Amino acid sequence: MKKIVLSLLFLSLSFSSIKAQESLTYQQPTKEILDLAIAPLPPGTSVDGKGENAFLSYKSRYKSIAELSEKELRLAGLRINPVTNINSREVFNEKITYLDLKTGQEKTIAGLPTEGRFSNQSWNNDDSKFALTNTTEKGVELWIVDVKTLKATKVYEDQLNANLGRPFSWMSDNKTLIVKVLPSDRKPLINTEKALPTGPVVSVSDGKEAQNRTYQDLLKNKNDEFNFEQLVRSELYKIDAATGAKTKWLPASMYTSISNSPDGKFVLVNQIKTPFSYIVTYGSFPASADIYDNGGKLVQNINKKELQEVVPKGFSSTVTGKRNLAWRWDAAATLYWVEALDGGDANKPAEYRDALYQLQAPFSGQKQELVKVKDRFGGIYWGNNNVAIAVDDWYNTRNTSFYLFNPSNPNQEAQRFFSRNEQDAYGDPGQFVTDTNEFGWPVLAINKDKVMLQGQGASAEGILPFVDELDLKTLKTSRLWRAQKSDKYEQIMNVIDPKKGIILERIQSKTEYPNLYVRNIFQKGGKPKQVTFNKNPFEAMNSVSKELIKYKREDGVELSATLYLPPNYNKSKKEKLPMLMWAYPREFKDAATAGQVTTSENQFVSPSYGGPIFWALKGYAIMDDAAFPIIGEGKQEPNDTYVPQLVANAKAAIDAVDKLGYIDRTRVAVGGHSYGAFMTANLLTHSNLFAAGIARSGAYNRTLTPFGFQSEQRNYWEAPDVYNTMAPFQNANKMKTPLLLIHGEADNNTGTFPMQSERYFNALKGLGAITRLVLLPQESHGYAAKESILHTLWEQDQWLEKYVKNKGKDSEKK
Repeated sequence: MKKIVLSLLFLSLSFSSIKAQESLTYQQPTKEILDLAIAPLPPGTSVDGKGENAFLSYKSRYKSIAELSEKELRLAGLRINPVTNINSREVFNEKITYLDLKTGQEKTIAGLPTEGRFSNQSWNNDDSKFALTNTTEKGVELWIVDVKTLKATKVYEDQLNANLGRPFSWMSDNKTLIVKVLPSDRKPLINTEKALPTGPVVSVSDGKEAQNRTYQDLLKNKNDEFNFEQLVRSELYKIDAATGAKTKWLPASMYTSISNSPDGKFVLVNQIKTPFSYIVTYGSFPASADIYDNGGKLVQNINKKELQEVVPKGFSSTVTGKRNLAWRWDAAATLYWVEALDGGDANKPAEYRDALYQLQAPFSGQKQELVKVKDRFGGIYWGNNNVAIAVDDWYNTRNTSFYLFNPSNPNQEAQRFFSRNEQDAYGDPGQFVTDTNEFGWPVLAINKDKVMLQGQGASAEGILPFVDELDLKTLKTSRLWRAQKSDKYEQIMNVIDPKKGIILERIQSKTEYPNLYVRNIFQKGGKPKQVTFNKNPFEAMNSVSKELIKYKREDGVELSATLYLPPNYNKSKKEKLPMLMWAYPREFKDAATAGQVTTSENQFVSPSYGGPIFWALKGYAIMDDAAFPIIGEGKQEPNDTYVPQLVANAKAAIDAVDKLGYIDRTRVAVGGHSYGAFMTANLLTHSNLFAAGIARSGAYNRTLTPFGFQSEQRNYWEAPDVYNTMAPFQNANKMKTPLLLIHGEADNNTGTFPMQSERYFNALKGLGAITRLVLLPQESHGYAAKESILHTLWEQDQWLEKYVKNKGKDSEKK
């Protein structure tokens, strides 16, 4: 196997001739696709809690292959640039400006570099200041923007350590930050490419089951361990945001997260401990949680977490001991956490699965139980000393529930309500609305024993967001507002003022780019006020027809998809078009929720490299986001009948568009990314519905993911027939339809090792199938470099033109 120009490796049966490899540089797609793919996007918007001020973030759509090719270390699930000490895949903003939402005026920020590599933007609690980092060639700087004066100050030089994420935390006084800084005693890293081995790498098992997923970027040896520790160690400094004054606060250690108590008197510090592991990522390494006072004096060790290589089987299983350790946002200095009551084992019967505990300052007393939940703890809304709402869920049943309880009286029985199937989008009650309390933290917005909920509003009528009111005494809801059905798609971004009914919305249509609006929901007939004015960068798509179509599977399951037709397509003449279908399977426990529609035809038409919409401009009908539910009711698992359901979904989709008279059903392609690629390979293997397929970054041999994949909880030895039936690799002898395989050479996603595509390609080639493998240098599971993305679009276009649009024309000429 040989390297070629720019290391872009193609193992293929060539478009024009039969070769093992092609010497090919990066290519670009045709103008119709290229113009859309490189069109600059409007800026991102970060709005304060009052809906008055915002910062606009401008960035390039893609990185360059040169940026992706910078030095990178892959350790314990992290990808680190060891020179700049930040995530090597970090997405940077190039320019930051200020937007006055009252006037719509955009302003520059004095002192801030006009061009930079900005990230980690963060408001303080009272929205008076805005912190962000700028990454230089040497490292990461910290900048503070004063919102009132619009002046930026660099408060720390390029010595921050962002290898574990955001390198700073705002304190409760809104004036101080605790910052992770590169330690003065950091040792030089070991060059693992040149280092000679000192012995074998030995892993051991003590007889306990450790059924982990197939993680990537794991530690491999002692050299990796050394480099990992050096890269994540930091010293902690306190920074005065106004003056830039620095005070060393804690000595070097492997700090992960730092959080201040609401009253500002204590700090919860989490840090990684040894020993490390070679089979799990750093999040499962031993760790400790300690409480310090403001002066950096240790008050109490609150938790010691052991290495977590062994967790009982099942998505609802968890670790033993304390988890979800955090501050109560409604109390001055009270910690809470959750502990499993069933040993963390979802397979054991238990009346209650989890319990919530708290410990108040000075943290030397006994823990106090607050509430028990029947399923696994999923989150909490703090309100005040008398009101809090906990959430639980259970994967096997997809059930979720809320619990209203009194934190000041644990003996008072909690009230369980809103218990439902969490996949039931039509029955989703929404999220509880919060407001800032005296500490500046978000808590339930309680008004006379009532709270508010905001919801997406998926329904049989369409997606119509709503705001409801819940009476805490009766647990009954009443509707305060619901969006009217129109040609717009609305989303509630934030409830700015619950008492006055002021909300921040994002509104868009098929041809109108999403913009922010402020609306008073208590003002009948009032119109929202537009506060951002981003223009449509994809006007070439305006003449593309878009509609939501609904249809049924043979067994009666309701399905839907978004159908795009080429510009100015005449629906009366009904020219027979080639079609590209794009989908991603999802698992459900009942047919009713599987058939719900959770997308809107009024969403803005935004072409992305990850989807198929570009090809509407090239004369294809596009069936995007086609519903591919895989259903397992009762004790039956969805994957028990994966293949027949998959084929039934595809046939129903093609039948629906064919019935409309728009397509030539002999010229239909299917494509998908990740699990969608797995779907694509299976459809080509087990049906004759398609002329060709495109499979990007998928996994095809399920014996390489033996302890579960996607939503499959059983291991290979418990369900070998399911694994083997679902695996395209094991059924490669049945696959004769042309398949384009694309994979990032540096894929870091669980289970989708590049080897999956390489081995599958070799099997298909050996069995005489028409296939082509494209490995993208430096690319991960999602592609980032402009060169890679444009080349991917070119590859897909070439494949579709040859095997779909012009299917059979070469043989006709002969």
